[in-house]
Amino acid sequence: MSSIPRLFAALVDDAAVFPPGNAPLLEAVSAHRTHRVSWYADLVGPLLVPASRAAELGDVAGEFPIGLIGDTGLPGLDAALAAGTAPRQVELAVARRGEDPLPGLRSLLEWHAGRPFEVYAEIPLTWGCLGALDLLAESEAGRGAERGRASPKFRTGGLAAELFPTPDDLAAVIVACAERGLRYKLTAGLHHAIRHTEPETGFTHHGFLNVLVASAAAAAGEPRSGVAGLLALTTPDPLVRAASGILHADRPLWTGFGSCSIAEPLDDLVDLGLLSKENPR
Repeated sequence: MSSIPRLFAALVDDAAVFPPGNAPLLEAVSAHRTHRVSWYADLVGPLLVPASRAAELGDVAGEFPIGLIGDTGLPGLDAALAAGTAPRQVELAVARRGEDPLPGLRSLLEWHAGRPFEVYAEIPLTWGCLGALDLLAESEAGRGAERGRASPKFRTGGLAAELFPTPDDLAAVIVACAERGLRYKLTAGLHHAIRHTEPETGFTHHGFLNVLVASAAAAAGEPRSGVAGLLALTTPDPLVRAASGILHADRPLWTGFGSCSIAEPLDDLVDLGLLSKENPR
């Protein structure tokens, strides 16, 4: 029996080589092997690797699931695939903040046609976002069996305050995904379970347990205001109670998030009593 409830299965992609961790690739591969044989292995998703470095993986690419981050654009992704990488998922930013995401999204969907892996289009939480979600929903409605799922990805943190969406802004996009039947992924800033302010930067980070509970509420039809209220909570008790009630269900709506640290989200779940090595819940 797994020590990881279904609610947390493959919740955290291993982004050890990305900032702020910046682990050397070989070191990240070695650590990922350890994660794969640890009691918490089922918590861990693919090892995320820049497409520009995929060729360095060699035979490792077939050892465990890999996610490619398209740091080189679509041509670089083609080169990574040609080098023998068989990814479980590919992630690519389709626009910068303030740009229309539709042209880049259309190019990504055209490139993805007929490919079996999942693709995540990183869409800025600015103007054009809802139109991009409409296009993704339309694409998914017409998806053939030979093509993997195409889903949105949103940034929830970074090195500037404007990269941290407010609870209301994040709630709006979560509800929009629920209304369109789209699963989504998040990236950046989600190392800890509960919403909090980092004293070093003054940035207020979203909590991944907040997001999980809010996503479940949105999937059940909760309006934007209620979802935003859950995202804004800074006390763990109501979030732990809500998560405890759905531990053995599939995670609704939210695919998960990448983190340069597996230990931080793992330790938070243990400290909150939602995970235990000795006593699987």
